[in-house]
Amino acid sequence: MCSCLPWFDSSPDSMAADWLGSLVSINCGETLGVYQGEVSSVDQSSQTISLKQPFHNGVKCPVPEVTFSAVDIKELKVLDIVSGRGVVVPKSSDPVSVPHRGQHKTQDRLSSPQQLCSKSYGDKHLDGPGQPKGFRQRHNSWSSSSRVTPKKNGVKNGGGGGGGQRQHRDDECFGNNMDDGLDTDFDFEGNLALFDKAAVFSQIAGSDRRGNVAQARGTPQEQQSSQYRHDKNILETKPVVYRQIAVPQPGAKEYCTDSGLVVPSISYELHKRLLSVAERYGLSLERRLEMTGVCASQMALTLLGGPNRLTPKNVHQRPTVALLCGPHVQGAQGINCARHLANHEVEVILFLPNFVKTPDAVSSEITLYTKTEGKQVSSVKELPDSPVDLIINCLDCHESNFLMAQPWYQAAVDWANQNRAPVLSLDPPVSEQGHAVEAKWTLSLGLPLPLSEGVGGVYLCDIGLPRQVFQEVGIKYHSPFGCKFVVPLHSA
Repeated sequence: MCSCLPWFDSSPDSMAADWLGSLVSINCGETLGVYQGEVSSVDQSSQTISLKQPFHNGVKCPVPEVTFSAVDIKELKVLDIVSGRGVVVPKSSDPVSVPHRGQHKTQDRLSSPQQLCSKSYGDKHLDGPGQPKGFRQRHNSWSSSSRVTPKKNGVKNGGGGGGGQRQHRDDECFGNNMDDGLDTDFDFEGNLALFDKAAVFSQIAGSDRRGNVAQARGTPQEQQSSQYRHDKNILETKPVVYRQIAVPQPGAKEYCTDSGLVVPSISYELHKRLLSVAERYGLSLERRLEMTGVCASQMALTLLGGPNRLTPKNVHQRPTVALLCGPHVQGAQGINCARHLANHEVEVILFLPNFVKTPDAVSSEITLYTKTEGKQVSSVKELPDSPVDLIINCLDCHESNFLMAQPWYQAAVDWANQNRAPVLSLDPPVSEQGHAVEAKWTLSLGLPLPLSEGVGGVYLCDIGLPRQVFQEVGIKYHSPFGCKFVVPLHSA
């Protein structure tokens, strides 16, 4: 769309010369901005106007002259008009709307530059009957005072007799009514009254009611809440099956995970068969010990405080863990856990009584543990009298309970019960009489055993048993661990 200036028509050259030396403000839109300066030339043939000593958005331009095309001019304000005889005619700052090329032919010819100062569309709109007078006054004062006044030196645009005239032009252009906008307070109440809050809130309430009606017309499956958690899957294509593990001989108890999956307990005989099949396929005792030790140490580190406790800035108060182990597989699991804890800068105290003959698994784990900075004691008297941060109980085994009559066993149990530290029981056996050491947490392996109520919170550890190993002993199995290796279990 092409636009032209009023003096770009077929008027004589003398009329165009009447604008030379006038101060104007040209608005070229948001992209080019606003320019102010003195008219130096007007070319009717090319539809251009040039300004010398221009200011761009209140800042003096680095070039002495800028030329504008009529297509780029959105609005023009005449600030001072200098007639052909050099007489300065003061003008108001009302804008001149730039007409379209097809419109200027039908408009009346302007006989003098003073007739060009017509109001822009914005001012005409503000003068409408729907706007209060006070609002128009505030708008005009703000418009006149929003011009940026550039910094000036002591001598403006040369000296001589024209200095006073140029001073007057600069004040008219950049300093007109600067104090009016500062003295006028913004009318918050008047502008807030223009906002119809009741209509907006009624529209919002109406949209909510329409949504509820549309939801109520759907099927019961569709009438679900539109509020979802950040981790909830909204693209459910089939119902969730929570009983994904089925055992041939269900135990006396059932558990469930945090996500609702049902985990049944199994008997110790089925547990032994499961481990035997896994060992036949290559999951040896050493592998199971390593997996159990890693999971148990990871759980212990979390109970000790995790990253909040084990940081380089907290080396002066490292946590202390005491492990009570016996001469069996459960004791070997505890020794393996002690090695991993010692590798993670934990103060470890391992209690293991002296025996004439110990299983090979215990001997190999002790050999590795001695290469760490952990401490090993064989007497209860060498255990600390002050409370430790955590006690890991590995005194009991599944095969027999003859060790419970040994003096060292009773002394270790008494020390653990008298120490005020919380107890983590690692792979405890099923006992109808209860356990000698009262535990706060219990870690089971693979699938839980039907433990009694005095074992505290039950956790399940993944020791790497493949699904076909479960199928070979008659267990339909789907992993309940998800992205973790240790998950908490709750009584179903």
